[in-house]
Amino acid sequence: MTRLRYRLVDVFTDVPLRGNPLAVVLDPCPDELMQAVAREFNLNETTFPVRTGDDSYSMRIFTQTIEIPFAGHPTLGTAWALGPNRWTQVTSGATVTVEADERGARMTQPDPGFEPLEEERDELVASLGLESADGVVRADVGGIVHALVATTEPIDRLDPDLARVAEISRRCRAHTVVPLRALGGSDLHARVFGPASGFSEDPGSGSAAGPVALFSRELWGTEERVTVAMGAEIRRPSRLAVDVSSGVVVGGDVVVSAEGELVLP
Repeated sequence: MTRLRYRLVDVFTDVPLRGNPLAVVLDPCPDELMQAVAREFNLNETTFPVRTGDDSYSMRIFTQTIEIPFAGHPTLGTAWALGPNRWTQVTSGATVTVEADERGARMTQPDPGFEPLEEERDELVASLGLESADGVVRADVGGIVHALVATTEPIDRLDPDLARVAEISRRCRAHTVVPLRALGGSDLHARVFGPASGFSEDPGSGSAAGPVALFSRELWGTEERVTVAMGAEIRRPSRLAVDVSSGVVVGGDVVVSAEGELVLP
């Protein structure tokens, strides 16, 4: 039997059992077992980091159904779980710098690429149950793609048709569909629906937060430093700090919620 240490952390919160949970497998895991381990944890993402130096590591990220090239909260949560440092993280989608301390972590995110989604605009709006949108774009961050739908309508009570969201996500070649709204001052609100990637809603997406802040600034002139609220609708409130004054920096608090060992054949 093989025993692998793991740590469960909650990202974008300072209170356990809130924010976005993440499983970090701290010992080397056989490649052929990674997807099964991710299914066992039954979380949106599970990470498998391998130290490559005193301040660097490579990492693979799995949802319950697929491997993904990059993601925000797995990046922050894994760096924090490995300990305070200025880490260089390498995944198949991006190489990023992550600064972790006792309280949380911040990453310099890859600059997102944007392209309009005018042909899919009406279907994206309808799939979410919205009446209108101020702008709709496809944002690619290190190989993770979000379809952003900016609206002035409240989004806290949205009850989207997830089958329809999954279908339009695939047509847009997007992992998620993200409605977003400016609340005034430095506060934004976003929700992240990912049925095409194996989950209904993500409590807190770091990879989406950077594009959300940039797109909001372009559309509505919001501030360079913002807080993006996510996850309250599914009882996992998350607060993501984003700074787009020079590049894209995304961060938040991280806390541990559990530790233990996997026992594998």
